[in-house]
Parts: sequence; structure tokens; C-alpha cells
Amino acid sequence: MAKEKTYRSSVKTGNWSEDRLLEEDALKDYLEKKERGELAAQKVDLLKQNMLKQVNLSVTTDGKLHFGDAVMLVNVERGERRECTAVSINADINSLTKVPSLGIQAPCGVSAGRGIQPCPRTVFIITSVDGSPEGSILSYDQSFALKTTSGFSRGLYLKSDLQSFQKCAKKSRLQEVFLDERDCFLSWWKIVHFDPQERLEYEGQPVPANVKVVIIHCKTNHALAVLRDQVLWTTYGKEHEVTAHTFLDSHKAEQDNNQWVVCTSDPGGNGPAILNCPESTATNKEFTLTDPSI
Repeated sequence: MAKEKTYRSSVKTGNWSEDRLLEEDALKDYLEKKERGELAAQKVDLLKQNMLKQVNLSVTTDGKLHFGDAVMLVNVERGERRECTAVSINADINSLTKVPSLGIQAPCGVSAGRGIQPCPRTVFIITSVDGSPEGSILSYDQSFALKTTSGFSRGLYLKSDLQSFQKCAKKSRLQEVFLDERDCFLSWWKIVHFDPQERLEYEGQPVPANVKVVIIHCKTNHALAVLRDQVLWTTYGKEHEVTAHTFLDSHKAEQDNNQWVVCTSDPGGNGPAILNCPESTATNKEFTLTDPSI
């Protein structure tokens, strides 16, 4: 059994000299880490400063989605609460790297957070994978990629792959969704109409912004989903798990957690176009939908 220490190093008894040297070394190590910005608290502050700063969403004048648009993927829960969650980068201090410059490193997880203000965590760029020029209109059933902003977020691609014993979502064990740096077939997605009975009619038509859609992973044919019953405690607070899994109701239609709104900016510069965020308490904000189709 280890002997319990009953005196401070200032009391000259036992191995007081060694204890004092150890305390001096620990203090020196702490001050050196603080000077280099390597303390955990400093890393958390650095991460939040870069991941939560303001980013502008694209403004669509024709009401359609285009390649190159900066958008957010927002899921709106039905019911009394009508809680909004957005697909977000789930980076912690272990994701930080200084090579080749300060930013996050791949692979990196994603989650669904209630903070729906446009920032590097929540903004994705609609990227062409079939040679479509930037600025051209995105159509239903057309393949595309979703890429994070450049700079600190590194321009990582939203990906998914077939579920396996070694590679799956941590909580639900369903198909994992993650971010990686290489563009490949795993990063291809497509948008379909939220009503299965009208999908054939809308195939090839332009995708409108700020309306309900279903986002399908091209390789696995599973729909992007948020699991509100699977809670993740992240650096940014309580959030929900994001997977690629199709949840069908009794009418063979995708449920609410598969339905997303691809948000662009309000033309007046008031943030996401479909959301009106009135002033509320400091801890809670009430989000009122202005789009009657939701």
C-alpha cells in the first residue's frame, strides 16, 4: 500500500527536496505550455473562435440551388417544439493540427447541433462531381458533393460508406457519416423530392432552395438522417447523431428525421432565409418558420 503524503514540500521532512523539485518542474511545464497555447482550455477557445465565427450563406435570386452555393442542411422537427438542428462539424481539440497551417484534420465526425447560425461548423459548399460549371442549377437526382469551407475547416467532403462491424456510428451503430479530404464516390449525394409519389415528375427539374427535400447517398442509397434520441456531448454542447439510414413510415415515405431544408441566405442579409429568429432569452431562442410548405 502506498504511503500517504501528510506534509507539504515546505515542511522539511521525508523526501522534501525531491517533492519541491517535482512541484517546480510541474509549474515550469505548465507555464511553458501556457506560453505555447497548448493548454486544453486554450485549445478549446481557439477551436471555438475559428469554428463559430460568422460566415455568409449564398443568396439565390431565382430561388434555386446552384453549384458553388454556400448552404446549411437544417432538419426541422414536427410537433410543438419544432426544434431545428443543422449538420455540423464535430471537431474537438484532438482534431486540431498546425500542419500545413492551423485547422482541423481529417477524418472528422459530424453531428446535428441546435446552433443554426452560419459558421464554418455548419456551412457546406455544393460541389460538382460531373463537370457541371459553377453557378449552374442543381437538379433533382443529380449527383453532387458537399464540402466544408476552406481555411480552418480544410474543405473536407461529407462522406458515408457501407456499415460494418468496425466502421459504423458510435451510438446507433448505423451507417456512419463523416468528413474526409479526398473526393470520391463515397462523397456523392443526390437530392430527391420529399414526396415519393411525385419523385418521377420532379426528376431532372431544378431543386428549389429552402424547401423540404431528402438527401440520398449515391453509393449506399441511404438517406441522410438525424437521430434525436441519440445524444452526443460535444465541445459545443448537447447535440444529436447524424447517420445515413432511411426511416420509412407506414406509407413508405421518409420520416421527419430524413427530411432536410437546404438553406440559403435571406436577400436582406438577415441570416438563413427560412428562419426568423426573434429576440428571446439568452439561453433559448424561438425559431419561427416563414416557409408555409414546412
